Amino acid sequence: MSENKNVLVTGGAGYVGSHVCKALSQNGFLPIAYDNLSNGHEWAVKWGPFVEGDIGDTPLLTEVIKSCRPCAVMHFAASIEVGESVKNPLKYYRNNVGGTLSLLAAMQAGRVDKMIFSSSCAVYGMTDGPFLVESCLHRPVSPYGRTKSMVEQLLADVAAEGKFSYVALRYFNASGADPDGEIGEAHDPESHLIPLAIAAAQGEAPLRIFGTDFNTPDGTAIRDYTHVCDLAEAHVLALKYLLVGQSSEAFNIGSGTGHSVREVIEGLRKLGYPISPQIAGRRPGDPARLVADATKIFTMLGWQPQMSDLMTILATAVAWYKKLKASPAAKTA
Repeated sequence: MSENKNVLVTGGAGYVGSHVCKALSQNGFLPIAYDNLSNGHEWAVKWGPFVEGDIGDTPLLTEVIKSCRPCAVMHFAASIEVGESVKNPLKYYRNNVGGTLSLLAAMQAGRVDKMIFSSSCAVYGMTDGPFLVESCLHRPVSPYGRTKSMVEQLLADVAAEGKFSYVALRYFNASGADPDGEIGEAHDPESHLIPLAIAAAQGEAPLRIFGTDFNTPDGTAIRDYTHVCDLAEAHVLALKYLLVGQSSEAFNIGSGTGHSVREVIEGLRKLGYPISPQIAGRRPGDPARLVADATKIFTMLGWQPQMSDLMTILATAVAWYKKLKASPAAKTA
């Protein structure tokens, strides 16, 4: 394994990126967070240097890479909202595909040949089976999903030359927060179910359930919620895998257990957060069920989720919500 412990983390001030920076630090690496702060927060950068910059700024990226000489890059910088991608597809192709091209050019100039890429189960699109495996066809139904699929293909094409390797990690539903209360989810606007549900229970904007007529036991959509700290650990394992010279791979990251929207609401009720949701129609392209078959990452990387049971996820999310409310800027986090 390389003696160099520097890792460039694009999007390192964001929700998942900041948790990965903490996990890297705990494993002896030095994360260098690179973020334009359009969605991230400088207060979330606690475990290494911070460089403010845009993923499309190839000269700056090249300068940073040549300066810090990372052993690898972890790439989180991207636009992530499915609905917004439908309304503004050019933004998504520019940021997600164009930004990755910019990053790859800077990596090539700086002679860095390893990347862990933040991908998504959105590459699969609408599916019929109970579990998604990595061999499922890519049939994305949104510009967001198509950009993630395109980047995976781009990385595969670059790796085919034999001088570059990558791991693409296909997230399902990243959720929860750092149990130490140092960092957590703080999107503006928020679009994820769990923080929206917690806020609704506190009298903020009402929670809407999009569809109660899915072919699921309670009629609401089922998703695979994975604790963000388990997700972060998967990135560290993927990095170690690449650093010993292993070949490029794509892995699902999920708990393998699905929970419906109503189950999430019931879990919050048990924690003292009762919610009276509003019922709305289905959103276009929403599948009834998205649950990972994560056998491949269990087998090849030895990853096992430790915190991804629903109640642990909800409890850490509630604790983080309380901390954010007590200190909105999270500067004391």
